[in-house]
Amino acid sequence: MKPGEIITEDAKIRNILENSKTIAILGLSPKPERDSHMVAKYLKEHGYQIIPVRPGQKEILGEKVYASLDDVKKPVDIVDVFRNPAQIMPHAHEALRLMPKVFWMQLNIENQEAAELLTSAGIDVVMNLCIKVEHDRLCR
Repeated sequence: MKPGEIITEDAKIRNILENSKTIAILGLSPKPERDSHMVAKYLKEHGYQIIPVRPGQKEILGEKVYASLDDVKKPVDIVDVFRNPAQIMPHAHEALRLMPKVFWMQLNIENQEAAELLTSAGIDVVMNLCIKVEHDRLCR
């Protein structure tokens, strides 16, 4: 397996966004005022299939919600993470089983240990960037 990398360059981020269709959103809030909800709504409005991942919810933004990444049984291009940096490692291990192309940690979320684990398994990692902001900046 080819090793993944930590992605920081605009051209690579644009390539990810233009060639991805399915985004699992980990920590998606059902509350419309929350950042995760606004980002998911934006992504859905821009043609991405979103897969909400949040325990205790049945449906968010008209989509079936999964309790964990382990419950998602279809291919995922990006796992977009809205979780505290200290809570990332268990999700990184779930991502290893799911094998998305990219594990994207939202703005103010970085976990170097998780990034090393994921890139060594061939999963690209983006840290400390908002996927909505990057899409708006690079793909419109």
